[in-house]
Amino acid sequence: MQNKSINLDLNYLKSNMPPGKRVLMACVPADGHFNPLTGIAKQLQSNGYDVRWYVSVNYAGKLNKLQIPHYPFHKAMELTADNVNQAFPERDAIKNPVKKLNFDIINFFIKRGPEYFADIQDIYKTFRFDMVIADCAFTAIPFISEKMNIPVVSIGVFPLTEKSKDLAPNGLALTPAKGIFGKIKHSFLHLLADHLLFRQANKEMKLVLAKEGIETNNMNLFDLLIKKSALLLQSGTPGFEYKRSDLGRNIRYIGPLLPYHSPGQVASWFDKRLHEYDKVLLVTQGTVEKNVSKLLQPALEAFKDTDALLIVTTGGAQTQELKAKYPQKNIIIEDFIRFEDVMPYADAYITNGGYGGVMLGIQNRLPLIVAGEHEGKNEINARIGYFNLGINLKTETPTPLQLKAAVDEVLANNQYKRNVDALANEFGQYDPTILCQYYIERILKNKQARKPLQERRLIEN
Repeated sequence: MQNKSINLDLNYLKSNMPPGKRVLMACVPADGHFNPLTGIAKQLQSNGYDVRWYVSVNYAGKLNKLQIPHYPFHKAMELTADNVNQAFPERDAIKNPVKKLNFDIINFFIKRGPEYFADIQDIYKTFRFDMVIADCAFTAIPFISEKMNIPVVSIGVFPLTEKSKDLAPNGLALTPAKGIFGKIKHSFLHLLADHLLFRQANKEMKLVLAKEGIETNNMNLFDLLIKKSALLLQSGTPGFEYKRSDLGRNIRYIGPLLPYHSPGQVASWFDKRLHEYDKVLLVTQGTVEKNVSKLLQPALEAFKDTDALLIVTTGGAQTQELKAKYPQKNIIIEDFIRFEDVMPYADAYITNGGYGGVMLGIQNRLPLIVAGEHEGKNEINARIGYFNLGINLKTETPTPLQLKAAVDEVLANNQYKRNVDALANEFGQYDPTILCQYYIERILKNKQARKPLQERRLIEN
């Protein structure tokens, strides 16, 4: 059942606040997994919760600014997107994309689960948390829920991964099938994915969990993480997700969950050229992708010396070199610009498809041109094309001509803007952090009422 927006009485929440609740946040060490959870953490903290965070030392600075106590990795490997090839030199030699994906699922996710769990058990000795809130790819979820009998609320920080009879396997970027033959094809692909494509990863997961006596029931990794969570709170709304007749009963939509921004900490960005051009385009390839030749340079080539103002955020990748190469008046290149400052002026958004940026683009009613396939971006971008919110170029390396044609199309065809406006209106019906607090409190109240024997023994010991 896909839930509608819930009208919540804030006074009710505050007057019924469970006293002394302690929450441990935890996430995979990646910006797209960390940033969306910051708003939840600050919402709970501002309402009297003791909130602390377990994550890589790389996030110590951000947590210090957020004034959230930090538990760094000790037994868990310090593994991030930036050092994965250093940690596993053999990875670079794997050219087959399916084999590389299996390698990443095993080494970046599955094998880290027991290490995360070991650290979390140590944390519990001094911080008796009542709940863990983790991103939906945090692989200690089954260990915490099964071995500690502590509820875990997982946060969907990318499109819903749950297996469905109505859809193709997640990761293939296939849109819903039309007709009986399409559904038969998708059923075959599920068998192929489970028993051939991801057989190696599924086998490794069973071995790792079996050591702790946890049964997988033949689920894949991401289905297991959902099923072992008390709730999955999914960032986004039903209008940006494929319809499923078998949606899991523990899944709730919460609207676009965006990073926390402390009011007044960052000076607003502005450039007078925003008022000098009728057409303003924003382009980014996020902070993870450092190869500027994939999207930034083709966009710069496409729109240099044109009647459009092109604003490029590099995430710190070759900013000065790009500024030197593209000094045109209609081009602005910066390491970082807060999207909240620039998106209200933009007419279209060119991106490789990071989930948070896409959510923010839709919220700001921008038609999208997307070009990205890795790190799950193919699934995000497939939805943009399917719901006609923009144009999915289905490539990591678009040409300048492709980008220019796509921008011309989304600006000339009002259907894209109408669809984005409709979804933005749906987004506006949700208050993500308040909804998260509501669901979290329901679970904590039920847990407090039950007080199972096993939990009491954990606390007494």
